[in-house]
Amino acid sequence: MSESDPGDSLPAIPRVQTEVEVMFFDTDCGAVVHNTAYLRFIEVARTHLAAQLGMALREMSQTGLFPVVVRTEIDYRRPAVLGDKLVIHGELASVERSRFWCAFEIVRPSDGALIAQSRQMLALVQMPAGRAVRLPEEWAVRWPHLVIKGARKE
Repeated sequence: MSESDPGDSLPAIPRVQTEVEVMFFDTDCGAVVHNTAYLRFIEVARTHLAAQLGMALREMSQTGLFPVVVRTEIDYRRPAVLGDKLVIHGELASVERSRFWCAFEIVRPSDGALIAQSRQMLALVQMPAGRAVRLPEEWAVRWPHLVIKGARKE
């Protein structure tokens, strides 16, 4: 994921960066990060990204509108180990009518290693009914370059 050039005419893509240190509870008996720990790292980054999209934790609890993961794809590239400091980069990748994709990379800055890459598809769900709702039209206006062609047609 590369940062936007300030001279670009396209609106900035919502992006976040979070940092974690690998703890004992993140690892298996060999002190290697367990595969599910990466999903927790991504969850933290995605929560911060949701806030940029207008869905901060407090607002979600007040409105009952939540981004819900409906698909996760993850590729593990290199192992991370106990004590590693990792950086998780996340961004809004694409927007459709009723779902959106976020992309994540986990890197180890000490050696520049790409640890994992992930994509997640999310939908907005209105609780307590559990009903999926369309994404705000504002998203297509704010990030037209992220709209998947044909996804907003009636």
